[in-house]
Amino acid sequence: MITKQQILDALSNVEEPDLKKDLVTLNMIENIEILPNKIKFDVVLTTPACPLKGHIEHACRNAIAFFVSKEVEVEINMTARVKASENEQLKNIKNIVLVSSGKGGVGKSTVAANLALALSQTGAKTGLLDADIYGPSVPIMFGLDGARPESTQTADGKTKIVPIEKFGLKLLSIGFFTDPNQPIPWRGPMATSAIKQLFNDTDWGELDYLVVDMPPGTGDIHITVAQQYPISGAVIVTTPQQVALADAIKGMAMYQMEGVEVPILGVVENMAYFTPAELPDNKYYIFGKDGGKRLAEQNNVPFLGEIALVKAVADAGDNGFPVSLDGDDPVSTSFNEIAGRVAQELSILAARA
Repeated sequence: MITKQQILDALSNVEEPDLKKDLVTLNMIENIEILPNKIKFDVVLTTPACPLKGHIEHACRNAIAFFVSKEVEVEINMTARVKASENEQLKNIKNIVLVSSGKGGVGKSTVAANLALALSQTGAKTGLLDADIYGPSVPIMFGLDGARPESTQTADGKTKIVPIEKFGLKLLSIGFFTDPNQPIPWRGPMATSAIKQLFNDTDWGELDYLVVDMPPGTGDIHITVAQQYPISGAVIVTTPQQVALADAIKGMAMYQMEGVEVPILGVVENMAYFTPAELPDNKYYIFGKDGGKRLAEQNNVPFLGEIALVKAVADAGDNGFPVSLDGDDPVSTSFNEIAGRVAQELSILAARA
């Protein structure tokens, strides 16, 4: 007769590759059920975007076969529970991820939008806050020109903004409240006040991840957001050119300043190479090669991945249908892999906290 303890003893030999501890010690095994000739249990991952899900499941099956029985049928339910950051402010949001760049024009908003979508498509509850106050992109990228969020009254009588939902994402942008044909000539204090309103006066509900598209550069808004909110980490977006890399270094340094201290989750290299539609297997490194990878190595932070420069990405954003929604597009695969690595880094940070 197979016992629950036998199963736990077997699974204690399976290590979570990122956290470097076994699944039983990490309390990742739940709902063990023993039936005639069959074992059922849940493996509770730290994120539904875990890129090692298949590896962990395979290791569990091997452990049962080796330590318990080769004859018994094994049914594993791979599920996830995202660990919340321990804070009272925005306590219903488990992880806030800033997507940042040292300069404009590197595709930061494209990365933010597609990262949020890729996380959402794994089953994670995800929101996207467009905090690029001077050049909001979310209304165009999601086909929401002219959209206006509604408001709701909370139980304590406060009025809250209700994010617009599309493609499974909760979306909010300063662009929903301004005329798209007019500039936003706000001084620093006005801009930071507007950003705080978007954070504080929004009914986000329960979220596993809130991805924040930050303004380019390093300024008041970055410091305000980093100091006033429980930020889980920042993703740095760059292109391979030296001028972009130089600015990305400054961006990373800002997040590591005393009093700011936001963990760097890693570097994304956008426009890494050009691939013509008629030659999908060709790569032309027109802006240089491996700049983002070297930047990550030199600063001892993870390299999250590279995104090709292809017309389909720009077209998808302009058409209000981001490329991550097209599962057959190779760039969509790249964003899925980056989302998995971001989720990994967040899980590792949460385990160390």
